[in-house]
Amino acid sequence: MTTMGSTMDKAKGMGNEAMGNIKQGVGKATGSERLQAEGKVQELKGEAQQAKGEIKESVKKAGDL
Repeated sequence: MTTMGSTMDKAKGMGNEAMGNIKQGVGKATGSERLQAEGKVQELKGEAQQAKGEIKESVKKAGDL
């Protein structure tokens, strides 16, 4: 497991989380429940990707000890 892999996971996660928040905002502004729901799903996906990156980083650090 490389630090690059954990960094990529975190970056993708942040991107998905941001896009999810934007979709939710647009959905609220336009009254689109579907867009709000899609945004929430994308936000949660982003949070999971970031957590995956954190776990990879922790495992790598533990292996370096």
